[in-house]
Amino acid sequence: MCGIVGAIAKRDVSEILLEGLKRLEYRGYDSAGIAVLDSNNQLQRNRAKGKVSNLEKTLSDHPLNGQTGIAHTRWATHGKPSTSNAHPHICRDHVALVHNGIIENHEELREQQHEEGYKFTSETDTEVIVHQVHSHLSEKKDLLEAVRCTVTDLEGAFALGVISPDEPGRLIAARRGSPLVIGIGVGEHYIASDVAALIPVTQQFIFLEDGDIADIRNDQLVIYNADGEKVERKIHKSELTADAVELGEYRHYMLKEIYEQPRAVAETIEGRINNGKVLEAAFGTKAGEIFDKVQGVHIIACGTSFHAGLVGRYWLESIAGIPCSVEVASEFRYRKPVVRNNSLIVTLSQSGETADTIAGLKEAKRLGFGHSLAICNVPESSLVRESDLVLMTRAGPEIGVASTKAFTTQLVAMMLLVLVLGRRHGLNEETEEKIVSELIMLPGKIERALQMDDEIKKLSENFADKHNALFLGRGAQYPIAMEGALKLKEISYIHAEAYPAGELKHGPLALVDASIPVIAVAPNNDLLEKLKSNLQEVAARGGELFVFADPKSGVKEDDAIHVLFVDEIDDNVAPIVYTIPLQLLSYHVAVLKGTDVDKPRNLAKSVTVE
Repeated sequence: MCGIVGAIAKRDVSEILLEGLKRLEYRGYDSAGIAVLDSNNQLQRNRAKGKVSNLEKTLSDHPLNGQTGIAHTRWATHGKPSTSNAHPHICRDHVALVHNGIIENHEELREQQHEEGYKFTSETDTEVIVHQVHSHLSEKKDLLEAVRCTVTDLEGAFALGVISPDEPGRLIAARRGSPLVIGIGVGEHYIASDVAALIPVTQQFIFLEDGDIADIRNDQLVIYNADGEKVERKIHKSELTADAVELGEYRHYMLKEIYEQPRAVAETIEGRINNGKVLEAAFGTKAGEIFDKVQGVHIIACGTSFHAGLVGRYWLESIAGIPCSVEVASEFRYRKPVVRNNSLIVTLSQSGETADTIAGLKEAKRLGFGHSLAICNVPESSLVRESDLVLMTRAGPEIGVASTKAFTTQLVAMMLLVLVLGRRHGLNEETEEKIVSELIMLPGKIERALQMDDEIKKLSENFADKHNALFLGRGAQYPIAMEGALKLKEISYIHAEAYPAGELKHGPLALVDASIPVIAVAPNNDLLEKLKSNLQEVAARGGELFVFADPKSGVKEDDAIHVLFVDEIDDNVAPIVYTIPLQLLSYHVAVLKGTDVDKPRNLAKSVTVE
């Protein structure tokens, strides 16, 4: 969601701030702004609606220079996208602030501040924070104490960066619920929502914990926990490099990340398999002890990660023989689930900062469901720190909003989990070794699926003038159809829905005509003949079919059925491989439509608020 960058140094920080904003664009936003303390210790600010490039143009006309500054990319929650609603927000030229999160008691605070004579220039919940800091400053408190008092007044989630001309050379950061990191430089410090924003200037980071407040100067850093006690937080060295988040030869990040999947999948497997078996230690030192007690699995996730969880459910029940349920995190956290003893809570998230998933995990722990496992792509994220066990997917940075390699690596991670749990519930060594062998061959299979790119690009021309689409799958391929539909709607803005193919006659068949393309995945498995019958139902009603099929499936092409053959693959891991052509299809359709592939409208990469 919103992105925060801040810096304090003995040099001009405006370029650091601007570059940081550019590196946070993938999070999703609708406006951007920068504020610095100039050489006269006066607050100077520039804001712009729309892209960071608009802000950059404004800065070229009205440059900002200063050694202390904060910057922000805003995702509209309270108040429409506009310059006046953009951050940073300033109160009476004495304090400037950037904020990520949602303040739930903003209306109450706004009413109180109106009575105190504060004037509002925006519709945001953030403006009540900057007024509250100013109010505490007017009571002769210093900036640290004013922020500390302010956060006790706030209900909700936030990450804050605060500066004041009354105390130049000082930056206060605070975190509750929303992520915030501190970058350690040589004689300078930085803050950001995401490590990626600061990679050009440092690889040393501290991850603030919930309730932390940091008092930052260029040559000094003091962190206080929620109880106001000074604490030492571990410094982590990031392995991320600046060129890891560069486009290179690719036109879009999404395409780059699609093509990175063979390597990403290989990284997910690397070091976690030995002699045909999955190593339990890959999940954590206490994994064996915890897994011995597991009698069921409860998966909590959102969006694309939810689809990975749905595939995992098929595998857990069919391969491992373990009961499994999957829930959308935003629903789970607000209903009253029946607690099942000895359940393993599995959360899936690319960023590890998805607010609903974190809240769902905390609720499951509060209710006493059992131990927890996070499958995640970001070390030191909130989800990782909250979980008993962790399996990092090692996909590398994913910049495109539409998730690709994060999804396939989550599927691989789910299969590793299926195997370690399955051996406790009757899965024999021969079957495990067979599936492990299939996992080892996956990178090569994905490489061959990527070779379909030119065919799929040509096929995508059939979608250029379409407004709706149906996706069909059966068994573990049904969630893959769901993921294919999500990708198409996310980046091409074509309305797309997925159905189990057997459900066609229960409603969706009424939609079928020549104007709605129907996309199906048809691996060679036990459900193939039933799927082929479903496809004939579509063809008989004038529907145009686009089928990704196994070469031995027997699906034949004709005027109304377009068939692209996917490399032969064992049914156990087929969902991972069949994901690839659907990703490529959505990408090429979006390019034809002329949409913003990497930053689709209204969407954010990391949903850190409800």
